[in-house]
Amino acid sequence: MEIREDDLTGEPIISLLCEHLENMYEITPPGSVHALDLDRLRAPHITFWTAWDGDDLLGCGALKELDPTSGEIKSMRTPARHRRRGIASRILEHIIDVARQRGYTYLYLETGAFPAFAPARALYERYGFVYRGPFGDYTDDPNSSFMEKRL
Repeated sequence: MEIREDDLTGEPIISLLCEHLENMYEITPPGSVHALDLDRLRAPHITFWTAWDGDDLLGCGALKELDPTSGEIKSMRTPARHRRRGIASRILEHIIDVARQRGYTYLYLETGAFPAFAPARALYERYGFVYRGPFGDYTDDPNSSFMEKRL
């Protein structure tokens, strides 16, 4: 598996992110969807990575700088056909490593509170993320789970 920084212009990643957004709006009330679209993911304070096996896109994830000492994990997604193979773990490990290299003290994330998001929450728990209240511009939302990891 090769993890590389992505410019979000290739058809495979555009398709995966469109699928991601569509899925989020299918299972989450509209006011509670915090997934970013392509334009917002291309912001200069966001670094985006994709994982590949040759020409096969395995998954993606992003790191948004909140301030010089903290970041937020965004857009973690693995296509259904590649789930349960450890790909999300490898992407998450990469993001955590980069956050440490940048000197961040904390990593934060928001994910859904519904049962469909239980695998994501379990992944983050395995990597030492703990539950907390809203951070940044988020507000308290019963449809969201907020987590942090001290690096």
